[in-house]
Amino acid sequence: MSELLTTLSKKIEVDTIIRDTFDKVVVLRFGRASDLTCLQQDHILSKAARDVSKFATVALVDVDSEDIQVYIKYFDITLIPSTVFFFNAHHMKMDYGTADHTKWIGAFLSKQDFIDVVEAIFRGAMKGKLIVNSPLPPERIPKFQILYKDV
Repeated sequence: MSELLTTLSKKIEVDTIIRDTFDKVVVLRFGRASDLTCLQQDHILSKAARDVSKFATVALVDVDSEDIQVYIKYFDITLIPSTVFFFNAHHMKMDYGTADHTKWIGAFLSKQDFIDVVEAIFRGAMKGKLIVNSPLPPERIPKFQILYKDV
């Protein structure tokens, strides 16, 4: 399924899609094609890509690419898949009721959950907001225990 979505493996490709996409949400899934949870996420993203195409562009980013590591560090991507959102070159954040508002961690439970999140980001962005509240109930948001080593 992920072959239906564009895969980016160079920093310039990521820079370009973020910088040159106007009035649409840019959805970047950071992960690897060999990971089971990434495959689940890719399946949902590819099924929904057409439905959100009027207001969003979806692409996959290969976390193993050496050229992408600047983004991995910047967005602190330690768990995959991690999905990051942009609108008119601005990083869009969403309050999921978790400590991290910068990205969605894990796979969406359904195609509709993904569509609802992207639509909420788009509507908020059109109103000039850089952070929006999640439209999903807490039980539909994956929970991860983040363990800090050597703190």
